[in-house]
Amino acid sequence: MACHAASCFLRSDLLQLGFAAMVAILFIQSGLDKIFNWKDNKQWLTGHFANSSFKGLAPLLLPVITVAEMAAGVLCALAFVAELLGRGTCLGVVGMALGMGCIVLLFLGQRVAKEYAGAASLVPYFLLCAAGLYVFSPC
Repeated sequence: MACHAASCFLRSDLLQLGFAAMVAILFIQSGLDKIFNWKDNKQWLTGHFANSSFKGLAPLLLPVITVAEMAAGVLCALAFVAELLGRGTCLGVVGMALGMGCIVLLFLGQRVAKEYAGAASLVPYFLLCAAGLYVFSPC
């Protein structure tokens, strides 16, 4: 019985580490790309939304999504470290939830811009964050 409990605990820890690492990499890389290539990203978004109801909003939307992505990535990186130290799952829950919010915002943008293939490509990332939220949830 003790071996079974230990194996379930280890499996849960490994899943939390894996999900935290994947989501941290996803959002930190994406956020840093936006920061280091701000001008190019702003120009691309402006063109991307030129014929949509978000026309003219790219300068406002870019900082919002950049901060949200960086926050989700950093929280998941901290959740990874916290998991290694056995310090609970709260950071993972918040990081995964924020990650889901980021993907929903990106999905909305792709749908509004009528970039349906781009919107569809976001679904696996949403599922990654949703599964990570499930793995980190204490219930």
